[in-house]
Amino acid sequence: MFIYNFKINGNTLFKGTLAFILIIASILLIFSVFNIFHQSKFKVDDNINSNNIANIDANQYTNILEEVYNNIDTYVGQSINFTGYVYRLEDMKSTEFVLARDMLINSDSQSVVVGFLCTSDLSKNFKDGTWVNVSGTIVKGYYHNQIPVIEINSIEETQKPDEEFVYPPDDAYIPTSVILG
Repeated sequence: MFIYNFKINGNTLFKGTLAFILIIASILLIFSVFNIFHQSKFKVDDNINSNNIANIDANQYTNILEEVYNNIDTYVGQSINFTGYVYRLEDMKSTEFVLARDMLINSDSQSVVVGFLCTSDLSKNFKDGTWVNVSGTIVKGYYHNQIPVIEINSIEETQKPDEEFVYPPDDAYIPTSVILG
């Protein structure tokens, strides 16, 4: 007959459990940080040389718009080219307008205006609602808060594109009606 004598030291057991929990927490933290920085749903290629012009189309419009607004310092100096219509608010200067697109927010074709604030002395030559193609450079500007502004290098009137509407950024948009509903 064998008799086993186990003596459990509470202090050793506590230290072992604590070490195990810290190792698991560290692994989870490292995994989370990796996912945040390396596997986001959308990344704008911020490795584009600012001497090159990034062309924005309707499929990527709101993703790029959101990314530039959220990380303005990363994109200052980047040259971009895109199409939209001239949209002005009452408190804008005569040299300012929003290069706008209508973003569909639900299946009932409800939309909101989204876009970049643009600035140029040439903007006076274009009426509200005129479709234009703009090339310019992203700078920091101010309109009720610090925002990215496109300093226009060239602007020309164009036809309304076939893809007139844009869509919310990859699953990130929540309509106000859902929040206030």
